[in-house]
Amino acid sequence: MKKAIVFDNSGTLLERYRVIKDVSTGELFTDVNSLHLIDSMDSLALVVLQFNTNCLLNLDSNTLISDVIKQHNIDFDVSFTSCETTKEEVSDILENENQATISDITDGFSILKEKIPKMELCNGSAVIIDINKSKIAYTITSAGKLFSEVTDTIKILQSRGIEIYIASGDRKGAINKLAEILNVNKKHAFGTVSPKGKCKVVRCLKDRGYKVMMVGDGLNDVLAFNNADVSVLTVEQEEEVSPKLINKTDYVIQKISEVISIDQNGKELKIEDILADKRVNADDTNEQEMLEILFDALTIALNKLELREKIILLLKL
Repeated sequence: MKKAIVFDNSGTLLERYRVIKDVSTGELFTDVNSLHLIDSMDSLALVVLQFNTNCLLNLDSNTLISDVIKQHNIDFDVSFTSCETTKEEVSDILENENQATISDITDGFSILKEKIPKMELCNGSAVIIDINKSKIAYTITSAGKLFSEVTDTIKILQSRGIEIYIASGDRKGAINKLAEILNVNKKHAFGTVSPKGKCKVVRCLKDRGYKVMMVGDGLNDVLAFNNADVSVLTVEQEEEVSPKLINKTDYVIQKISEVISIDQNGKELKIEDILADKRVNADDTNEQEMLEILFDALTIALNKLELREKIILLLKL
């Protein structure tokens, strides 16, 4: 049976740090979930700007964002909305907006650098547009670093023959960079996809005969959750989770490594399942393969222990 896992990025693979600025008041927020903010109002749209945010540092901070978009021909995508809109409608608003400036984005840079001096991935910048008022209501600057067990988790899943996909609302360049870091085929990495886009990735894989698991943490994962064979909500980001998401998930995990103990058929894997799946035969298995199998089994066992129990075990080894 062919198996695939589709991962969200921010909050799932990447420990996310963001700064949101209210353009009208000048207030900066670091503890507000952008998707929850959009979902709480009637006419907001999250627009991801497809360019390297660091380029803004070379520009006059008082330059209008709309002017920069036009002068540099910056592309964008709408990744999440609380209302029906089109890219053409959003484009018209962006090109004619006359309030938000470059400083509304760059003001958050110093906060991000303080939070993550060694950031691994710059997700870039986005704006939240108020469709009804035809203006940029908020700006978002975000970056992050991989959760500690992501790299090993991906390697273990790949060693089992499971195909890894990434479908995220984040900037396309950042998602391609993430795929490179994790040794994931770039053809399997989809950046700045809407909730419908994530759902399409899941459906296409199922149509090709795959058993599909979707792993995510945000409201933009709900449609994909609904269509996946198994849905997994990760709360490693430690942000408030919407009830809309909890009601649509099969499993809730505390750490991304717990994914390896969940099977695409919707059951919790046990150590004997791993050994059976590998068809272990001591006479036919070389030392390296045996070590990999034992490592997988040990990882599942450790994931079932509380932190205190893990420490006691390690001290005894």
